[in-house]
Amino acid sequence: MASGVEERRKRLFAEYLSSTGRIPWNDLQKHYAAGSVVYVAEDLDLVEVAVQLGLDNTAAFEEWIAAGTVAPVSDDQAMLWFESEKELWAVVAAPWVLVQDGPARKGPARTGPARRGPADRP
Repeated sequence: MASGVEERRKRLFAEYLSSTGRIPWNDLQKHYAAGSVVYVAEDLDLVEVAVQLGLDNTAAFEEWIAAGTVAPVSDDQAMLWFESEKELWAVVAAPWVLVQDGPARKGPARTGPARRGPADRP
């Protein structure tokens, strides 16, 4: 049974990785107003967080929420991003949009266990 879960995790990872990209915060206003935008700290792998959401990994989310590394976007943060016309990494893990602040990088995405997230691309 574990191999089935691992196969699902790999499939979800590939799916979310392929749909992860940079987007202006201002383009996410409708989703933010609906309360569906979730901030993911830079020290977490954005795609892996989406995968764990897809796998309903409650324990991981409880840990991240308690640590403050996954949280709804605050009004103050939203205003800062709006005023600075910030561009963020984002991935849709319906019904949520996960966002992460981090530098844009050029080049192909790295894969494998050393990869932290989209902002860690070479």
